[in-house]
Amino acid sequence: MKMRLWIKYSVMSVCFVMVFVLPACGVQKEKNVRCGAENISEYINVLAHKNVAVVANQASLIGKVHLVDFLLAKGISINKIFSPEHGFRGDVDAGEKFNNAKDRKTGLPIISLYGKHFKPSVSDVKGIDVFVFDLQDVGVRFYTYISTLHYVMEVCAEQKIPLIVLDRPNPNAYYIDGPVLKPRYKSFVGMHPVPIVYGMTIGEYAQMINGEGWLKRGMRCDLTVVSCQNWARDSFYELSVKPSPNLPNALSVALYPSLCLFEGTVVSVGRGTNFPFQCYGHPLITNGDFTYQPGSISGVSKYPKFKGEKCYGTDLQCLDLRTLRSKRKINLSYLIDAFQELGTRTTFFNSFFRNLAGTEKLRKQIEAGLSEKKIRESWQKDIQIFKEIRKKYLIYPDIRNDDR
Repeated sequence: MKMRLWIKYSVMSVCFVMVFVLPACGVQKEKNVRCGAENISEYINVLAHKNVAVVANQASLIGKVHLVDFLLAKGISINKIFSPEHGFRGDVDAGEKFNNAKDRKTGLPIISLYGKHFKPSVSDVKGIDVFVFDLQDVGVRFYTYISTLHYVMEVCAEQKIPLIVLDRPNPNAYYIDGPVLKPRYKSFVGMHPVPIVYGMTIGEYAQMINGEGWLKRGMRCDLTVVSCQNWARDSFYELSVKPSPNLPNALSVALYPSLCLFEGTVVSVGRGTNFPFQCYGHPLITNGDFTYQPGSISGVSKYPKFKGEKCYGTDLQCLDLRTLRSKRKINLSYLIDAFQELGTRTTFFNSFFRNLAGTEKLRKQIEAGLSEKKIRESWQKDIQIFKEIRKKYLIYPDIRNDDR
């Protein structure tokens, strides 16, 4: 079956408008949501007269003020900033290693938690009395902020340092789907036996890491979660700041669980364009009328797949966000169609695919020509087991009309 090549490049500007209008007028938005960081009275007194470490990035805001700046203005003694993938200011490419540095504005030391240094060392946390963790997650297993959370929780458990997680809404919390990770494929893009989309906030997820004994030697962290207010996981929550450089809008966040699997294949997902994770393509597809040419974009994608080459593929920018959300599932047809188009002409999958999928089975199923329905049926038993585990750690009402 040929890839769906149905949108012309010339209408891209119209699609751009649609992507940004739909969240405002086509999807019911949650109003008056307060993130954990905004519930200041629940944690500010705990930080007084303490040496504080903060895990944060560009999305760690209280209104329009960065959490670090806010706490310093309140007289809180912040000793160190710890930064996840993409850096403290969110301007480092996916997968790019970055070194320790000093924050330009405050002069505070920034410790990188990406590259070879995923976990804070004993020397990194020496003299720290309490950790504050505030990262905007998107609710997908291979989005690495939950792996950073794991390692911060682990060092806090080892060194007996309390951890406060300031919770934030998960824009993909309205469904659960995908294969559950098998332990042998554990990596930084998947550390726990959860589906690709797990339907939990990062605060709920922290409670699950603790409660299920997933830290080293089954240790438990002294954990406090400051919850959100006025948020429901079924509602649409539009992020005010990009959670990472290649998720620029609500549509890219919604498509990310489906399209990121392409990162383990020969297919491009539009990195190096103005519409990453809103299309997919490859130079060898020549029968379509949608084209794009990835280029180097500093702080977003310096070395994109097929840099400077013309890619032919499928444009997803005009997808209706409301319809996409209503399906409540990962779309495997993109991956299946691309394999059927390219599988005989390329080495389609690479070794990274099994880490993203969390299993070797998905690759084998696609290569064997199984339908999306059959593939989806194969992971339902594991999902049901996960749902029972998940129930124990929910802070907010569960998904409505879910078959749990």
